[in-house]
Amino acid sequence: MKKPFPRPAIGTAALSLLALAGAPAQAQALAPTLKEITVTGNPLGATDLIAPATQYSGTGLLLRAKTTLGETLDGTPGVSSTYFGPNASRPVIRGLDGDRIRILANGGGSLDASSLSYDHAVTADPISIERIEVLRGPGALLYGGSAVGGVVNVIDNRIAREPQFDEKGGISGKADLGLASGNSERGKGVLLEGGNHRYSLHVDAFDRHTSDAKVARDLNCTKAGVTTTSRRICNSASEVSGGAVGGSVFFDNGYLGASASNYRSTYGTVAEDEVTIGMKSDRYAIEGEVRNLGGPFQSIKGQYSQTDYGHTEFEGTTAGTVFKNKGSDFRLEARHAKLGNKLDGMLGFQTESNRFSADGAEAFAPYSKTSQSALFAYEELGTDWGKLSLGGRLESVRVESFGNPRVARFTPANKDFKPGSYALGALWNAAPGWQLTSNIAYTERAPKDYELFADGPHIATAAYEVGNANLAKEQSGNLDLGAAWKSGGHSFKVNSYVSRFRNYIALNQTAGVRRNAEDGVVNPVEDAGNPGFTATGAEFKPLAEFRYEQVRARFTGIEASGNIRLLEGASQVDLALRGDVVRATKLSNGQPLPRIAPWRVGASLLWTSGPWGTSIGFDHNAAQKRVPAPPVGATAAYTLWNAAASYRVKAGAATLLWYARLDNLTDRLAYSASSVLTSTAFPKAPLPGRSLKVGLQASF
Repeated sequence: MKKPFPRPAIGTAALSLLALAGAPAQAQALAPTLKEITVTGNPLGATDLIAPATQYSGTGLLLRAKTTLGETLDGTPGVSSTYFGPNASRPVIRGLDGDRIRILANGGGSLDASSLSYDHAVTADPISIERIEVLRGPGALLYGGSAVGGVVNVIDNRIAREPQFDEKGGISGKADLGLASGNSERGKGVLLEGGNHRYSLHVDAFDRHTSDAKVARDLNCTKAGVTTTSRRICNSASEVSGGAVGGSVFFDNGYLGASASNYRSTYGTVAEDEVTIGMKSDRYAIEGEVRNLGGPFQSIKGQYSQTDYGHTEFEGTTAGTVFKNKGSDFRLEARHAKLGNKLDGMLGFQTESNRFSADGAEAFAPYSKTSQSALFAYEELGTDWGKLSLGGRLESVRVESFGNPRVARFTPANKDFKPGSYALGALWNAAPGWQLTSNIAYTERAPKDYELFADGPHIATAAYEVGNANLAKEQSGNLDLGAAWKSGGHSFKVNSYVSRFRNYIALNQTAGVRRNAEDGVVNPVEDAGNPGFTATGAEFKPLAEFRYEQVRARFTGIEASGNIRLLEGASQVDLALRGDVVRATKLSNGQPLPRIAPWRVGASLLWTSGPWGTSIGFDHNAAQKRVPAPPVGATAAYTLWNAAASYRVKAGAATLLWYARLDNLTDRLAYSASSVLTSTAFPKAPLPGRSLKVGLQASF
C-alpha cells in the first residue's frame, strides 16, 4: 500500500493552467494543494522566502515544458532565454546569463559546456524533470560567484530524500506521451518507483525526436552546396534520449542514496546549416543526511557528484571540434541547533574541480583546470514582525591553462582568486496579507578560464575571441526590494532591483579582424577587404575580433505578477497578470549592454470546472531599440497568443491527464532580443511559428 508522502510542490488547482499560458505561477492542476517548499531559496526549508523565487512542478511543469530549459522558464517575470534555436538555450535572469546564472542538479553541481557558447545545450531535458526552482537575484551566498544573477535548481527525485511508501511497500509511476505539429515532435518518457519505508528504487527513461521547426516566413537553407527555401528553421532537428537508475536507504534519522544517469543528444546548430552536435553526459551522484543529532548540530547533509561530459561538432559527416569537460562537486552542510529559539542557521563547505579541453578548428579556449573551494554560513533570526537573514561565503579559486599540444597560440599560465560574498535580508509581515522584503548583497566572481585565456575562432557567434589574463575579480553590489499581498484568490507580487558592477567582464568588439584558421592567423586588418584567405589550401572567412574587458555596468529592473479571482465556486475564473523590465548600461560610455530583453507584459484568462481546465493568454514583447552601437540587433515588437485545455479522469488504478496546448496561435514572426542570433548583422533563427501539442500523462 502506498503511503501518502507528498513530493514538494506549490500551487492551487485554480492556478494550474497559468503554466499553459506562459504565466509565471506554477500549480498542480485539479490535484490537492501541497505544502510549498523552495529549497533553493532557503536552505532551512522555510516557506516565507526573503529572496524572490518561483517553483514549477507536476502538471504545471508538464504544461509549460518546451524542448530546452531556457524556453521552459522564459516568461517567468525576470527570466528570458538565450534562444539559440529550438535546441539550445539557457535561462537569462535579470539580464544576466552564462556564468552568472548557476544551474544546479538536485542542489549540487551541474557540469556541461553550455555557458561556454550559446549553441551548446544544457544537459537537462524538461521531459525528465520533476521540479524546477528559480531564485532570482544574487545566489552567490550559497552557490558561488557564478550565481550572481540567480540560481536554477533542476530536481529529478532520482535520489529520494523521504520514504514514499509505508512498511508494506508499493510501486508508483507515470508515463508521458507528447506530439507536436510545429516541429513534428514525438516525445515519451516513463518513470517507475518502488520500495517501502526502508528503501526506495527509481528508474526513468525518456526519448524525443523533432524535425526542423516551422516559422512564419520563408528561410534559406544551404546543404551540400544546394540552397532551398522553406518555412522552417534550417538545421533545427534533434534527437534526445536518456535515463537513470537511483535508490535510497532510509534509517530512523536520515537516508543514504545514489544514482547514475546518462544524457544523449544530437541536434543541429542553426547558425551553420550543415553543423550538428553529438553530445553525451554521464553523471554519478551520492547523497546522504543524518538528522536529529542533538548537541550543537541538528543535522549534517553531504552530496557528491561526478560528471563526464563531451560533444563533437560535425560538419556534415566529418567530425570537427571535440569539447570535453570532466569534473566533480562535493558539498557538506551542517545545520546548527537553534540559539535562543530564534536564531536558526547552517554552516557549509563546498569544493569543485573540472578539467576542460577542446580540439579542432574551433578550439578557441585552451586545455584548462579550474579548482575552487568555499566556506559559507547562513543565519536567520526570527522576530515578532518577521525575520532577518545574514550570511557570507569565502572562496579560493585557481584557474590553470595548460595550452594545447596541437595549437601553438595558447600559453600555459595560472591565476588565483579569493572571492568573498555577503548578504543581508529582511522580511516584514507588515499587515494581514502583506509581506515586505529587502535584500542587499555584495558579490565577487572569479573570471572563468575562457575569459582569461581564450584565443581563437568562435564560428557560432561569428567572432574571434581573445581572453585577458589580467582580469580581476568581478565585483557587484545588489539591492532588491519586494512587496507581496494575498487575500483569498487575489494576489500580487512586485520586486524592484539594482545591480551595480564595479568591473563587469564584457566581451567587446575591437577594430581588428581575424581569420578562422586553425593556427589563429593574427590580425590581418589590411586584408579585411579580401573575401577569402588561403592557408594550407583552405579558404577562411574574416571574423571580427572580440576581447574580454572590464567595465563599469548597472542593471536595474522591475518584475511583477498577480492574480485576480473573477469567479469562485464550482467553476472558477482567474485573470493572471505578469510583466517585467530590465535596463542594462555600460557606465563607462553610457552604451546599453547587448542581448537584453525589452519590457514585457502578459495576461491569461483561466477557467476550471471539475476535471476540466482551459486558458487563453498573450505575452507582449516591446521593440528593443536600445542596443549597442553600431545598431545591430534591434528587434521589433511582437505579441504571442497561446491557448490550452486539459482534462483529468480516473481509469482504474491510474489517473489520466489529457492536454492540448496551442503556441503562437496567430503564427507571428518574432525574433528574440536576448538571443545572440539576433545580435548580428544576419539574424538566423526566428522564434517558432504556430504549433499544436497534444499529450497524455498516465500516473498510478
